[in-house]
Amino acid sequence: MAVLVGVIAMMAMTAFAQHIKEWGLALGFQQVGISDTDLAVAEGHLHAWLARGFHGDMDYMQRHGLKRSRPALLQEGTRSIISVRMDYLPEPAAVLHETLADPAAAYISRYALGRDYHKVLRNRLQKLADKISAHCDTAQYRVFVDSAPVLEKAIAEKAGLGWIGKHSNVLNRKAGSWFFLGEIYTDLPLPADTPASNHCGACVACLDICPTQAIIAPYQVDARRCVSYLTIELHGAIPEPLRPLLGNRIYGCDDCQLVCPWNRFAKISGEADFKPRHRLDNRQLLEVFAWDEAQFLAKTEGSAIRRIGHERWLRNVAVALGNAKTTTPALIEALKSRLEHPSEVVREHVRWALQRHKSL
Repeated sequence: MAVLVGVIAMMAMTAFAQHIKEWGLALGFQQVGISDTDLAVAEGHLHAWLARGFHGDMDYMQRHGLKRSRPALLQEGTRSIISVRMDYLPEPAAVLHETLADPAAAYISRYALGRDYHKVLRNRLQKLADKISAHCDTAQYRVFVDSAPVLEKAIAEKAGLGWIGKHSNVLNRKAGSWFFLGEIYTDLPLPADTPASNHCGACVACLDICPTQAIIAPYQVDARRCVSYLTIELHGAIPEPLRPLLGNRIYGCDDCQLVCPWNRFAKISGEADFKPRHRLDNRQLLEVFAWDEAQFLAKTEGSAIRRIGHERWLRNVAVALGNAKTTTPALIEALKSRLEHPSEVVREHVRWALQRHKSL
């Protein structure tokens, strides 16, 4: 009898898991998968990465101890993890290439052009969690969108959403890598999906294209060299030897995604919240360098860009202006207008840019 009850319970959970996936798709997620909580392999990779200091100033990567790789320590009672994918590509790859190739254009990583994805995904995940609770009021859960120590990529891989590529992003055979991830930790014993298999093969395009050679080996990224880390996570001065390599990238970097063969299958997102706001996809460096703090806050309202603040924004744009191919009176005037900025970080990067143009 006990065996029969167990089989019935398992069948019920299998059916419930299918309902969860259907609800998730109806809420606008492109894929929903389920994983167990065994992240021992990923834990080993994380500890090795931290031991080499590749996290740089991102102290939060090690601050929470084992909570990142042992879900039950973060949310007591967790038995299953619901992992979701939401595509965000806002425009064709050809347009991205054009912006990146224009030294006068301000290139912003495409994930940050629209509404802050944390808010979008969290709202949808909460609706999914509410739906689950409505059908199983004893279920315990917690929603995450890059908001706590969660190994979201390893979880997505185990849940069958894709595999972790050589550039450390999750890749899907039908959707490439232009997507966000979110999770629901739950105490429900849901059946786990089959983990995704790796399809990178012998390709090393992402290693070759990385502007700063931050992908030091397949599946190994030294964040201290990564453009996204340098322009977003790093609070102080950008190391001088790396500045010329940033080009016109002022917030994040998409190069490894742009070159990935699997992204030929990526589709333009139909999500209105991920459409570019405030023309952030079509701004000139001189234009955004002229923004005062109030303008910066207004133009980045509701965007993930706000997290870096006006000081780091000016720091990043100063570097991009220093990398400009053509020296113009307007460029020099703009840089000199920030020579007396209250921030030493801004002043130092402005001086560097002026020296690059032999104007200081």
